[in-house]
Amino acid sequence: MPDSTKDLGKRIGSYGIAPVFIQRAVVISVIAFLFFLAMMLGFYLRQNLGYFLLATAFLVVYLITMFSWMMQRKTELRIFENGLSFKKKSIRWNEIKQVGDDGALDTNDGTKMIIPRSLRDFDAVINIIRARTGTEG
Repeated sequence: MPDSTKDLGKRIGSYGIAPVFIQRAVVISVIAFLFFLAMMLGFYLRQNLGYFLLATAFLVVYLITMFSWMMQRKTELRIFENGLSFKKKSIRWNEIKQVGDDGALDTNDGTKMIIPRSLRDFDAVINIIRARTGTEG
């Protein structure tokens, strides 16, 4: 059963979120914040409720994007000598039954771990896991 209490040995590599996904989140949050400021200025000048509602919507988009970005920054796949760790789950190499092209890892006890495509060097990570476990897609 995958858990976080296993001793997996020496760390070989760490893979975080790819920079392109972080860049997209930053661009969306900057644009949403600028539109929020513009709508607040429009509300101040025109005193129309529509501008206030638009400003509120852009503020919500901004806050959700920033919250998601802060949560995703912590996402990291760590590869060790004897297994891998992702979020709060750890799996040894001998527990992995099959590695899918989409990042789905099937374990011997029937549980499944999904590795997201947003990780940096996703294809290299899948190839490393396949090489360590001796499985094919």
